[in-house]
Amino acid sequence: MGPTTTDDERPVDPRVVELEATLADRDAALAVLKAQVVLLKAQLELLTEQLGQNSSNSHRPPSSDGPGAGAGGKRRNKKDDKRKRGGQKGHRGAHRELVPVERVDEIVELFPEVCLGCAATLPQNHDIDPHRHQLLELLLGKAHITEFRRHEVQCPRCGHWTLAAYDKSKIPSSPFGPRLIAVVAMLTGVYHLSRRKAQQLLRELFGIEVSLGALSRMEARASQALKSAFDEAQREVEQADVKHTDATTWIRAGIWMSLWVLASMMATVYRIVENGRRETIQPLYGPLIGILISDRATVFGFWSMALRQICWAHIIRKFVAFSERDGPAGAIGRELLDCAALVFEYWHRFKDGALTREELEIWMRPVRQHFETVLARAVKNDIERVAGSCADILAHAEALWTFVTHEGVEPTNNHAERELRAFVLWRKRSFGSQSERGERFAERLMTVAQTARKQGKDVLDFIVRSVTAHVCGATPPALIACSQPA
Repeated sequence: MGPTTTDDERPVDPRVVELEATLADRDAALAVLKAQVVLLKAQLELLTEQLGQNSSNSHRPPSSDGPGAGAGGKRRNKKDDKRKRGGQKGHRGAHRELVPVERVDEIVELFPEVCLGCAATLPQNHDIDPHRHQLLELLLGKAHITEFRRHEVQCPRCGHWTLAAYDKSKIPSSPFGPRLIAVVAMLTGVYHLSRRKAQQLLRELFGIEVSLGALSRMEARASQALKSAFDEAQREVEQADVKHTDATTWIRAGIWMSLWVLASMMATVYRIVENGRRETIQPLYGPLIGILISDRATVFGFWSMALRQICWAHIIRKFVAFSERDGPAGAIGRELLDCAALVFEYWHRFKDGALTREELEIWMRPVRQHFETVLARAVKNDIERVAGSCADILAHAEALWTFVTHEGVEPTNNHAERELRAFVLWRKRSFGSQSERGERFAERLMTVAQTARKQGKDVLDFIVRSVTAHVCGATPPALIACSQPA
């Protein structure tokens, strides 16, 4: 085969054509490899970032950090910790105080027998100011059983036997008293013991034998008795000027549900619903009044942005994640963290009384301007995996600074997160509920317990009074101070 020719009839060596074709194939293969390398590097960066995620740089809860993690989710090396165990130098310590004399159940008087000066026998005269020592002991109570006997009596005149009528006003409809029902509700609904554990505790501490079915029926009665208090707490948070909200997952018989908390300074309400969609949760909030403190979830779009406060703790975790990346993303993250540090420095000065509300507003203005400028720059430069989040934060800019101008508004949603944590621990131990009735019991007991504590009320005493009122058909006690049930 001879050399080929081109259009201008100049001969071309076939080997050159073959080499050029081979070179083109290699260039194409190299381009594919380069694209694969870029993709793999991006995937490696993403996986590395995910591997390093903890509660300080993501939305993961602190419980996901695992044992050994210190503040900020990072693991602490105990060998590097030079502090000794126990209280540190300068720690004020805690000392048990003697209880007042009127609360003492038993007094043992101790007198010296002989004088240490002359060995004479001493009279047992009471000292005006004796040296007092107290022993605190737990004396286990016993079951108290009341028996109602309906007698059948023969008439001496006609000989007819008459049985005492079943009087519902005298004979309780339930074989369990209000205090026992309240204790069971506390054990399973507030302290989250399983029914079997509660059954075992009642038997071992009080000698009370009850079946698991009986425990379930007592829970149901307590739930019915506390409905009025639950509704009262719901009305309180709906009308509150400032309220916090957050959500997590719940499980009903293996099906994922949604658990929401709505909390004010006066009350805390828990609600379990089928899902976290906007149309599902919006009715939980009642009239859209007051300032709502939450994260940036789109589900809260029904609330006016002018009446919202976005949690700074959530966006700071996002900035921490940015700062741990290389290149422009890391630089933006560090700059945003510097702005956030100023925000909290000024806020703490205000809380400590070093700044007035007017001074706080003045000091925050340049911080806000610089903060939003940095966010806009990240969006304009289209920084990968940063621009989208920054654009979303800018869309919520109006709700980032409500705490600066409104009394009672905090820059974080820590209050709701703390209130939700008790329910999260319950879910982890019990794997949720098995029925809708169980969900209502969980909602009402936790709502009443948390709200009663905020009101300075004794939780057990309130549940006892509520169950007693329910049994007698009387007006239930008010849960909120200066409040009357509807």
